Amino acid sequence: MSNISDGTTTTASVRTGSAVTRSGGGLLKVLGMWFGIAAAVGNTIAAGIVRSPGDIAQWLPNIYLFFGVWIVGGLYALVGASSMAELGASIPRSGGQYNFSRRAIGDYAGFIVGWSDWLSTCGTAAAVAIVIAEYSGALFTPLAGHVQSIAVSVIVAFFLLQWRGIKWGSSTQLVTAALKTVAFLVVVVACFVFGGHARDAAPAIAAAAGATPASTPMPILQSGWPLAIAIMLALQAVLYTVDGWDGVVYFGEEVRNPGRDVPRAIFGSVFSIMGIYLLINAAVLYVLPLSQVAGNTFSLGTAAERIFGPYGDTVIRSIMLISLASCMNANQLFCSRTLYAMSCDGLFFRRAAKVNAGGTPAFALFLSTVVAIVFVLFSFERVIAMLSFFFVANYTLSYASLFLLRRKEPAMPRPYRAWGYPYTTGIALAGSILFLIGSIATDRHNAPLALLMLVLSYPIYRTIKFVASSKGAET
Repeated sequence: MSNISDGTTTTASVRTGSAVTRSGGGLLKVLGMWFGIAAAVGNTIAAGIVRSPGDIAQWLPNIYLFFGVWIVGGLYALVGASSMAELGASIPRSGGQYNFSRRAIGDYAGFIVGWSDWLSTCGTAAAVAIVIAEYSGALFTPLAGHVQSIAVSVIVAFFLLQWRGIKWGSSTQLVTAALKTVAFLVVVVACFVFGGHARDAAPAIAAAAGATPASTPMPILQSGWPLAIAIMLALQAVLYTVDGWDGVVYFGEEVRNPGRDVPRAIFGSVFSIMGIYLLINAAVLYVLPLSQVAGNTFSLGTAAERIFGPYGDTVIRSIMLISLASCMNANQLFCSRTLYAMSCDGLFFRRAAKVNAGGTPAFALFLSTVVAIVFVLFSFERVIAMLSFFFVANYTLSYASLFLLRRKEPAMPRPYRAWGYPYTTGIALAGSILFLIGSIATDRHNAPLALLMLVLSYPIYRTIKFVASSKGAET
């Protein structure tokens, strides 16, 4: 008899002509390492790489500091990847970091992580759908001015695709992630091949347009405490942009060999994402001087215009549509798994734990889709900014969970053990805490609201757990 709340026991289910292994909760174990990397790449490499370089160059107008914060962000992710790989391989459940905090600390800690993760992921899906609609309107004139209706249609389309089953969702993720990676690499190669000529021609182009060097002055690099603040803001932007490298942990129950493939997918994701980001930034700076990147919210598009001429904007927006579609698919997969896991453990209504024949938590996907549509129809920017506080808090709890589980459950099967433990885990935990303190110090509007939301979550947690347990007793 399988134990749903444990999630580690599997049962076999045989279909016509082939054997399909299901997890204890009914999810199909059909995913591998490449899907894990595709989910992380698809979720992470999206609109952030277009905007973040301009903000970072504005704060740190120095080529060494600019690349330095990206490298530091990558090293932070790499150190954290070792710890997350152990947790994901040892607790192979779908649902993300929720599972780690719940097992190590308790139901309430798990609820905080799961609830905030679910809502923020639904909100992210809504935001991505809106950007898809805006880019579509820029590329196709008849679609302009219909942002909300297009965004809702996009969300519903991915809902219908994933409703059919995980094989549809995983195939879509693999294809879109591969396409976006190839497309970005083509742009990178084009920048390095033709960028020198484009950069040499930039002064003539600026003169023809009536611009002068003074029209794009180089920001002044601060020193002392202002420089420390600038570095902190830049690191925040980098860490928010690279967040998502652990995407495979949302599918632990669905990975065929989690002890082997989860660590490989996590490390493969970190190296792939950071490699692509560093290449894109290097390519942009090969074409544009740092002064023209600083404050530019679409520097990749500007570089593409120098390479491809008037078609540059169209090229980048087309690539971004593919990139955002991959991100949209990944977010829909993530949020349904989080709600599914919470329901299995009695922290949400049991109906959301039901899985259809295709391996999709159908009701959890439906509720996630409804919430994403609500975010599209109503203002949600403040909510997302507030919930982003929990992103770092979730990592903090996950790294702390590794320490607790090593002490509480020393006999737990650990197919992969974090290299450098406890030092690497300690560095990741300390970095998360410092980043959390920095977020509170620099965001006086949203961080206090997030803390208030944390306090108010307890009565919500008690109510949901009471209702869910009552429903379970009736059945």
